Parts: sequence; C-alpha cells; structure tokens
Amino acid sequence: MDATDIPALPFVDEHTTTVEATTDAVWHQLGAMMNGSRGFRVAVSIPGEELAYVGHHPFSTYALLFHLNETDRGHTRLRAETRARFPGRAGAVYRRLVIGTGAHALIVRRMLRKVRANAL
Repeated sequence: MDATDIPALPFVDEHTTTVEATTDAVWHQLGAMMNGSRGFRVAVSIPGEELAYVGHHPFSTYALLFHLNETDRGHTRLRAETRARFPGRAGAVYRRLVIGTGAHALIVRRMLRKVRANAL
C-alpha cells in the first residue's frame, strides 16, 4: 500500500489538539515518536505539513495521517486521522476489539498528548 491507496480506506476517526509549538517542531516530534514503531511505514512526508503512516496485517489495512496547520498565534493545530479496512469475520472481531472498545482512541489521544508535551 502506498499514499495513493489511502483515500480508498474507510474513515475510522479523527482527533485534534493544539500544540504550543511551530509546525516544524511538531512535525519533527511526530517523526521521533513514530521512529522504530513496528507495523507502520512512512507513506507521505511533507515537512511541517503532513506525515502519513500505513501498515497491514491479516485483520486490517490501515493508515494514520497527521495533518499540521499553523494557527494565527504561531501554534500548530495537529489532527490525527485514522483510516482502515477490516476484512472478513476476523477483521470484524478485531475492529470491535480495537475500535469498538475505545482502545484505539485512547492510544491516539495519548500520542497527541505526548507530541504536545515534547514539541515545546
């Protein structure tokens, strides 16, 4: 899967925060946080604007996109968008376990808090 395949994945959720740092600082922190993470590879890398990761396993094909926009106060609006496909019965069960329980949302919000704390 590459960047051209991302729009075809169904939308799962989106989480947004404001970071009191420049878009460049936030972008670098995102890269540092995701560096070495298993199951993801970079599909889009536009410094200070967008960072998208894709991955797959037998139960899911997914993308985690980070969109960065500078605010009028020189801070960064950081939006994390998740897209994923969960094929078959096993995928449906996996979706219920990961998305349905709220575990995915907790993990993404924790990631955003980490970026917000470390990008200062």
